[in-house]
Amino acid sequence: MAGMSDVAVALGISVPVLRFLVFFFSTIPIGWLWRLMPNPTARHLYSAITGMLVSHLAFGPGANALFVFPLVVTYASMVIHRPSCGIVSFVLDFAFLISCHVYYMSGDAWKEGGIDSTGALMVLTLKLVSCAMCYQDGLLEEEKLRRTQKRNRLVRRPSVLEYLGYCFCCGTHLAGPVYEMKDYIDWSEEQGLWKFSEGNAPSPYRDTLRVLLKALFCMGMYMLLIPRVRFTRILEPEFMQWKFWARWFYMWLCGFSARWKYYFIWSISEASLIISGLGFSGWSSSQPPRPRWDQALNVDIPGVELAGSAAEVPSKWNIHISTWLRHYVYERLVPPGKKAGFQQLLATQVVSAVWHGLYAGYIMFFVHTAVLISGSRALYRWQKAIPDHLSFLRPLAWFLNFAYTLLVLNYACIGFLVLDARDTFTAYKSVYFAGTLLPIALTAIGTVIKPRKTRVQ
Repeated sequence: MAGMSDVAVALGISVPVLRFLVFFFSTIPIGWLWRLMPNPTARHLYSAITGMLVSHLAFGPGANALFVFPLVVTYASMVIHRPSCGIVSFVLDFAFLISCHVYYMSGDAWKEGGIDSTGALMVLTLKLVSCAMCYQDGLLEEEKLRRTQKRNRLVRRPSVLEYLGYCFCCGTHLAGPVYEMKDYIDWSEEQGLWKFSEGNAPSPYRDTLRVLLKALFCMGMYMLLIPRVRFTRILEPEFMQWKFWARWFYMWLCGFSARWKYYFIWSISEASLIISGLGFSGWSSSQPPRPRWDQALNVDIPGVELAGSAAEVPSKWNIHISTWLRHYVYERLVPPGKKAGFQQLLATQVVSAVWHGLYAGYIMFFVHTAVLISGSRALYRWQKAIPDHLSFLRPLAWFLNFAYTLLVLNYACIGFLVLDARDTFTAYKSVYFAGTLLPIALTAIGTVIKPRKTRVQ
């Protein structure tokens, strides 16, 4: 422990965070060793045991005990009453997660260098709900299902061993990504996408190395920027002495700097799934075909930083969580025969906020993102309505939507960083709530003034 303390001091992080990172990196060799398992039963057993062991070592004794309740409740709901097991799992698992958020208040601990297994519980909650929902969908007639429901539905109930292997496989429960039970079973049984002819299985090593290099670059960027960009400076009285645009630019810089931590973490998860094989997503259409490894991709870094519209960001940032929210919240809130609207978007963002934790900063951030996307869609409709004889204005319209997304998104994300309601309010007030008023104004104007030529994003 003394040696680990010295390393932690040298890196400028706490011992608990260093311990987590060490065992988080271990998911890469664990993923590689999974390939040596001889049959599906051995793979499920290996996934369950190694996942629980990594969780125990990364978070300390008792970490796995936190997972028992949602694991038991979800599986019991699938056994006892299949027609409503997805709803039961959603309600009870989220209720338990919320109670853990209240009890542990992990956001405060994380800011002070602590870490616990609540983050892993967040990932597990989404896996369990999707598993139960897909098993519930297996009862419905195909014509009543959307395309993704047809693809992911479970006709039979997974065995207990399959269930545990899915929940803990390759250490992905530490920080994601979330994936479907059907994909996990196909991968374990070498079926579907993972059914290769003799000697035709693609090698994952080049792409694993590529993603590892990306992870190291992201870690370097984070370590370079964070000591120089303190988001707490926004809360200091002297900050108000800065010029307006300097304050807003600094907010962008805070959000930009903080994101590299997530880019790094998700790149390590991506590498562990690629080397295990679960990250395989099919073959390219090129000649000769090349293997694609974006099944585990959780963030498109240029896509986030250079998004031309706020509506693009959810499909580029935390991709698997965004996909989960779309399939299991957003789409399921839309009545049959109706189109999704702002209400479904807002409800989805609120669920996302509650999933992250019961901090006012999270709530304020995700409510802002709903309004941000709504305002960006209004800009997009006007952008697409520009007539051909004024096509020279289209690049300017794109830039306006890009700048709007860049400034308002990073303004909103300050709440995600500071968490406290008063601090978030103080930060927003420093730029006169411009990032709140602008998207509301655009949404309102877009509702009243509709362009003649409209293409909805």
